[in-house]
Amino acid sequence: MSIQKIYQYPDSVLRKKSEKIATFDNGLAKLVEDMAETMYDAPGIGLAAPQIGKSIKLIVVDISEDQEGEKKYMPLINPEIINHEGTQLDEEGCLSVPELTANVKRNLKVTVAYQDLQGQAHELSTEDRFAVVLQHEIDHLNGILFIDHLSPLKRSLYKKKVKKWLAK
Repeated sequence: MSIQKIYQYPDSVLRKKSEKIATFDNGLAKLVEDMAETMYDAPGIGLAAPQIGKSIKLIVVDISEDQEGEKKYMPLINPEIINHEGTQLDEEGCLSVPELTANVKRNLKVTVAYQDLQGQAHELSTEDRFAVVLQHEIDHLNGILFIDHLSPLKRSLYKKKVKKWLAK
């Protein structure tokens, strides 16, 4: 396993639409392990393949029971939200959008269709915070960042901050 580089805004790889995964092999399993290790090292609770420069439909999310115990994660391959309801406002941050947290309006409940590492189809229905995490990571697969959900003013202020960092 190895820790991967996490690409940060405004890198163009974060805006590319990702490709569906058709090959379920050891290479994919290794990538999932690398992504999990990278996510926990960052530290984060979710990571999408585009964040490490891979434009494929793959996310890993933390499903640990508590933060002190054994780390458990779940890979979702080719995830797609197939049903949603309600709304909630929750604070989000992103490993690819450093030094920014903001309240984002998301669906309260989602059902996600996905495949596991063997290519088997599954559905997962969830709500509250875990629903937010899944929506956030699936957005990455479509080239959408959480700053795209913010007001034009907040987005503009963040972009100015990033330009200053890049100028240094």
